[in-house]
Amino acid sequence: MYAIVDCNSFYCACERVFEPQLKRKPVVVLSNNDGCIISRSDEAKELGVGMAGPYFKAKSLIEKNDVAVFSSNYNLYGDMSRRVMDILRLVAGKENVEVYSVDEAFVSFRHVPQDQWRKMAEEIRGTIEKWTGIEVSIGVAPTKTLAKLANHIAKDHKKITGCVAILDSAEKIMKALQRKPVKDLWGVGGRSAVKLNNIGVYTAWDLSKLPEDWARKYLGGVVGVRLIKELNGEEAIMLDKELINKKMIATTRMFGDPVNSISDIKEALATYTTRAAEKLRRQHSAAGMISVFVVPKEHTTAPHFRHGPTISTHTVLKYPTSLTQELIKPAVAMAERIFQEGKWYKKAGVMLSGLVPDSSIQANIFEENKNIGRYLMEQMDNINFSMRDDVVKFASSGTKRDWKMRRQFHSPRYTSRWNELYRVK
Repeated sequence: MYAIVDCNSFYCACERVFEPQLKRKPVVVLSNNDGCIISRSDEAKELGVGMAGPYFKAKSLIEKNDVAVFSSNYNLYGDMSRRVMDILRLVAGKENVEVYSVDEAFVSFRHVPQDQWRKMAEEIRGTIEKWTGIEVSIGVAPTKTLAKLANHIAKDHKKITGCVAILDSAEKIMKALQRKPVKDLWGVGGRSAVKLNNIGVYTAWDLSKLPEDWARKYLGGVVGVRLIKELNGEEAIMLDKELINKKMIATTRMFGDPVNSISDIKEALATYTTRAAEKLRRQHSAAGMISVFVVPKEHTTAPHFRHGPTISTHTVLKYPTSLTQELIKPAVAMAERIFQEGKWYKKAGVMLSGLVPDSSIQANIFEENKNIGRYLMEQMDNINFSMRDDVVKFASSGTKRDWKMRRQFHSPRYTSRWNELYRVK
């Protein structure tokens, strides 16, 4: 048996922890640059505020109903997520937890007797809410796919389920599958849903009755076969060990306002490279390739424009490195390649790939000793981590940074900045 623990409207929930007066009030959180709505409380959903829609389109509805609006506060959300996952590991056992996303985790219930499933789920839910203030919904079922289905039931019918739903019988599973549109099923993409609808498959129950050979041929091969097995209660997607190291590291951001100067592009790419290099060193890796890209805006007189095609390029490094200065140099040089005079740009990004453990980098007798550079990076990381906000930075990343994202409704970073700690009056 598996459980999936899913934080309810996670970003909104994090803001509510420190704004308790918003407990039953409508709340929304906006994406980078305050562009789109990426999280809504139940109260906001009931008002008709759409998900992933542009903020400016919903602004009149939001203001009319006094909806609380927040810019994305990823420092806060990341720290609250860590706390939730640490509690899960403590209550369920580290070896039984697989972190799936910032607000979701699978938990193996193999060690839990059947008559204790609900008690265990309620203990997890109660402990997380008591220790963090974050409400979660939990679905329990024989497979991961069915657990996701159970979780949807728990979230969609909170008052009836108490935010815990358990599919522990063939009858419950059948009813749940019959009510679930195939387009909303975990593991079924938009194109696959259209293909399935065209052959008369509209529900998860319909899909579960398809032969595995058909799924192997028309539904993504082994992925489709696993999905059908899972819907029929046969475990096919096992609990994976939590990924410690990423295989690629990226840092991308929207600009606060479109930019059209090469200096702004270079500053942004140098800043994003610095962030990516910090992540690289945290997992003790080195990168063998660096890629950069920019996204121009399309020519239009409309105030809210669309993106043009992404322009990108990459450089394969002579040897893998994690030193910021050795990554900034090619990143800034590539800016010259992708920048086009006369265009305005809305977004830029840096990706590091070809990652290897930094302990396995071969020494080169013709190059200077890298230990000095690594020591320098360690000291720089320690200072910036303790003091925050890039106290020490490379000159190429700029000082004013007028291109930075707009965050008009940004809340304090209550849990990770001493000068922004929550104050009790």
